[in-house]
Amino acid sequence: MKYIYIAFFYILVMVVSFFGAYSCQNPNGKYTSPKGYNFDKPDKFNMPSSLLEISGIAFYKNSSDTIYSIQDEDGKLFRQKWDVKKQKNMKFASKGDFEDLAIFNERFFVLKSNGAIFTFPFSEAIKEESENVKETKHLIPKAEYESLYADPTNNQLYVLCKSCPVDKKKKQVTGYILDYKAELDSIVPADSFKLDLNQIKAVNPKLKASLSPSAMTKNPKTNEWYILSSANKLLVITDEKWNIKSVHKLNSSTFNQPEGIAFDKDMNLFISNEGDEVTDGNVIKFKYR
Repeated sequence: MKYIYIAFFYILVMVVSFFGAYSCQNPNGKYTSPKGYNFDKPDKFNMPSSLLEISGIAFYKNSSDTIYSIQDEDGKLFRQKWDVKKQKNMKFASKGDFEDLAIFNERFFVLKSNGAIFTFPFSEAIKEESENVKETKHLIPKAEYESLYADPTNNQLYVLCKSCPVDKKKKQVTGYILDYKAELDSIVPADSFKLDLNQIKAVNPKLKASLSPSAMTKNPKTNEWYILSSANKLLVITDEKWNIKSVHKLNSSTFNQPEGIAFDKDMNLFISNEGDEVTDGNVIKFKYR
């Protein structure tokens, strides 16, 4: 009987230890991960000081061999290999508030917080300064924007409001669709859409029906939209028609200030985080399972 009690004691210790460790990683069970990913196990790549304020990230043809990125203050395009801090950069504009980055049609697209979009050829990434930068203004209403996605399947750009007058005092986030005319190298307004934030509470009653998008991308396998909110520490996933399917609360110890998001060709998910006085900027990778 003594041996039975001893065995039971050890089993009890193991169970308590397991749940104790789990609760440290996931207090109160409030942090969750989207299907296919484990947000408790990131592969973290700390950025150099030049990318402390890293914002948007993108891959060329979904290849994560090279990370292309921008940061909030300098009008520079950065490029570097995964886990290699040394970066090279190309100037495309003077200082400004640059928020997100996309690549398609052999061109870079950079979103400024006021809604202006800068474009320049992909081939100029290796230069010190681009000679063919085009800035397009007044495509969308005057407001604050941080999220851009370029869809190569339909030659369209998607921009989400972070803070727009049209959404004031409404439980919604407005987005705009822009057509890219490759033959003319021009961007023209096409349509708009809305996210119903009341759906957040329908999915998780413990969360507020608010969202300040800081980055967006599309899951190439499911066509679901992945929308980050740095201020709310959320990842919101919607279907193709912007209906909210799930909401994931993000652990601030992993996601310091999530400002960029992208998938690679192997469905691995990458999220960039801006740093601060005590934390480096970084890009974290979640392997697809």
